[in-house]
Amino acid sequence: MKIAVTYEDGKVFQHFGKSKAFKLYDVRDNKVVSSEILDPQGVGHEALADVLAQQGVSVLICGGLGGGAQAALSEAGIEVFSGAQGETDAAVEAYLAGTLESAGVNCDHHDHEHEHGEGGCGHHEDGGCGGCGHHEEEGSGCGGCGGCGSHELTVIFDGKNAGKTVKAHYCGTLDDGSQFDSSYDRGEPLEFVAGVGMMIAGFDKAVVDMEVGQTVNVHLEPAEAYGEVDPEAIFTVPMSQMPGVEELSIGDRVALSNPYGQQFPVVVKDKTETDITFDANHDLAGKALNFKIELVSVED
Repeated sequence: MKIAVTYEDGKVFQHFGKSKAFKLYDVRDNKVVSSEILDPQGVGHEALADVLAQQGVSVLICGGLGGGAQAALSEAGIEVFSGAQGETDAAVEAYLAGTLESAGVNCDHHDHEHEHGEGGCGHHEDGGCGGCGHHEEEGSGCGGCGGCGSHELTVIFDGKNAGKTVKAHYCGTLDDGSQFDSSYDRGEPLEFVAGVGMMIAGFDKAVVDMEVGQTVNVHLEPAEAYGEVDPEAIFTVPMSQMPGVEELSIGDRVALSNPYGQQFPVVVKDKTETDITFDANHDLAGKALNFKIELVSVED
């Protein structure tokens, strides 16, 4: 069998869709017999599933993973173990020992799928803009919540607040001035660990170096927010293969399950008499975002 691990400087890279390298392990009799580094040549997000499948990969170990990527990997027959941290060799050893657990569709830095309508990567159906837990309460905020699993957090963005628990108020608007989310409206600041990828990249980069009481205004292009719209995250299936979808309407939000029982949120994009089309892209994919951010507190 062949195992692939998202790779950077010997460690598990934390964003599957932006991984610039994979370490491939050839395993026989439950032992690693060889390894090599694979350069995906700039291919990103769901298209990486095809690259790995062409290499004969049957297992992927990674950090963050979005719903669209999970669906593509499952379709390619690749089993996924997300939420991994630390050395790639150690992660593979844990997998072979049967001790590696998967976080499922968790927070990567692109695909924070939040069924609240504006973000996140939990299993919600209303409000918010980007939490990364698996809870259902209101007011999860723009990118953070209670963490992404029980694994140790790794600092991604350096700064005075990196790795510290912070509370921040924010208001998010589009370039046309329309507001898509605000912690001020909920009357409670957002709490998260700064610099570890709980937030979209641009938001995290801003907060990680702020002073308590400081307010900043940031403009984020899609690359530092929820990425561009990925056409490969839009897929059509025969309704005969999915009993019950006949009752769905265009615009409905649902959570689909992959063959491993892991759920990922989608929106019904189109529907015919025989087929239904789902979109696993984030609602804010392809859009520039503006944030007013006020740092309320920092705790070590």
